[in-house]
Amino acid sequence: MADAVQSREILLSSRPRGWPTSDDFTLATVDVPSPQDGQVLVRNLYMSVDPYMRGRMNDVKSYVPPFSIGQPLEGAALGEVVLSRAPAFSPGDLVTSARGWRECFVAEAKELRAVDPSIQPITLHLSALGMTGFTAWVGLKLAELKEGDRVFVSGAAGAVGSIAGQLAKLRGSFVVGSAGSPEKVRLLLEELGFDAAFDYKDGPVLAQLSARAPEGIDVYFDNVGGEHLEAALWAMRDHGRVIACGAISRYNDEKPSPGPANLFTLITKRLTMRGFIVTDWMKDRDAFVREVAPLVAGGRLRVKETIVEGIERAPQAFLGMLRGQNVGKMLVKLS
Repeated sequence: MADAVQSREILLSSRPRGWPTSDDFTLATVDVPSPQDGQVLVRNLYMSVDPYMRGRMNDVKSYVPPFSIGQPLEGAALGEVVLSRAPAFSPGDLVTSARGWRECFVAEAKELRAVDPSIQPITLHLSALGMTGFTAWVGLKLAELKEGDRVFVSGAAGAVGSIAGQLAKLRGSFVVGSAGSPEKVRLLLEELGFDAAFDYKDGPVLAQLSARAPEGIDVYFDNVGGEHLEAALWAMRDHGRVIACGAISRYNDEKPSPGPANLFTLITKRLTMRGFIVTDWMKDRDAFVREVAPLVAGGRLRVKETIVEGIERAPQAFLGMLRGQNVGKMLVKLS
């Protein structure tokens, strides 16, 4: 093997103002050196694009550091070990990492996590059995979901929402989902088993939610924020729970948006609203896999993925995901 291999990677070339554009990204070719003792050379097969990455493009303090201008972006990836100088890994092993947005990389062995190659398709390690599915699982855990709860999931045809809604249904809940097209609404109803669904572009969210859940809701799994959150607060029954997972409708705002005008309902209805970061709950990952892997294998939990091919199209995939062009998990196939 040569001393170095070449890899293409996506750099952040500028910080977006409002909606990102293709001009905010640069495709570069770099040399990747051979691994040293304790290191592993990995060739990425798939990478994930996720809403939280938009926040990391801003130069602001958050729970993760911002991306650096002129440096490759980062995110979840699934790859194959090419060369290992660490005893824990051998060539051919499948591993996940946070080194997405590049074709190849060298990392310390501790940065990698081995995954089971018998789980097929292998993309499940980035979707239903990866951080996406884990996020849905943790959110429902924190919601203290009970059989018979009435649940509303926004962004329900997306990566996290599609899993959260199905898990809630499997646990005996009445589940309503919102999505951004008639095709996605049909998917929720006909394939994913939601009890009710609506296209939020068809009219006010509150009116559509109230029509489909006239008795109100007990749990709101929030992936969207904005109008959806305000509508959910109005629709909440006493002692309801809001799980704040994301707010994709606000990620590209240039200025902070006003909060819901009805936050007083937290008091009058004795509601609980809780945000979470999934990485705080890694101790529960094994329990998540034990529950969800059999559901996927048995076909009781359906997994939807949208796959774009080529590292050069990763920015396009990311921008498409922000605009809701994906069904389920948005992934980029690199090799």
